[in-house]
Amino acid sequence: MKTENPNLLSPSVLAFVGDAVYGLYVRTALAQVNRPSGELHRLSVTMVNAKAQAKAFSLIEPELSETELAVFKRGRNFHTSSTPKNATNGDYHTATGLECLFGWLYLSGDKQRADELFGMIRDSV
Repeated sequence: MKTENPNLLSPSVLAFVGDAVYGLYVRTALAQVNRPSGELHRLSVTMVNAKAQAKAFSLIEPELSETELAVFKRGRNFHTSSTPKNATNGDYHTATGLECLFGWLYLSGDKQRADELFGMIRDSV
């Protein structure tokens, strides 16, 4: 999908979309394992949480362009009113930045780059 100008969207909208996009990447990767759906769900929860997403960001950070890093920082620095009970503030904000980046890539129509970045994450887990 390509949106007119995803740069004009708020970080919360980009992270909202990016949460779904990132979750779909994880579920698609796990579908290759061919296990019962309950087990797949438990595995996905271990990969789609603030701590795991913060770690994932650290894996791709050196490979990001200046523009991608700026999008990540917009999401990371976005003020939120709450944090999950099982996450540090730092991990939560980093995860939000990662989701923002994946949302921005998706809405920009850059599936190839999103595939590439998630591939780096998947190959390191």
